[in-house]
Amino acid sequence: MAKNIPLHLNVNDRDFDVTLDPRVTLLDVLREHLALTGTKKGCDQGQCGACTVHLDGERVLSCLTLAAQAHNRQVTTIEGVAKSDGTLHPVQASFLKHDAFQCGYCTPGQIMSAIACIKEGHTGSDGEIREYMSGNICRCGAYPHIVDAVKEAAEDIKGESV
Repeated sequence: MAKNIPLHLNVNDRDFDVTLDPRVTLLDVLREHLALTGTKKGCDQGQCGACTVHLDGERVLSCLTLAAQAHNRQVTTIEGVAKSDGTLHPVQASFLKHDAFQCGYCTPGQIMSAIACIKEGHTGSDGEIREYMSGNICRCGAYPHIVDAVKEAAEDIKGESV
């Protein structure tokens, strides 16, 4: 059995000191140790994108990321993207406006990927959005609404930056 290791995690601008088995995934730490259940466990194999979070501003699949890899780094989950006053992130607001979900299970991962897709500058066309969002699976088939939401949020964010 592996010896537990101390980790310092910064999740959604909050500091956490935990002692864990070094084989524990970031997904399991978020859900089981920090009670941040917005990040979903889908396939647990890195194929569905439901567990997408940001690590130092880059999207990662938290089911494939060891918690130890997040030591002293910045983790952002779906719970951390809205403003502290409760104002939704433009992507969250756009997903609501465009009804870009049905069951909602994939929505947190879709939103985290959409934020990264916009930040990375991959919103030039519907095809480009689909390509860069392709790692996130929606079993309900809300893809047209998701693409519309990402396009609108990208425009909103670009307008805020000017």
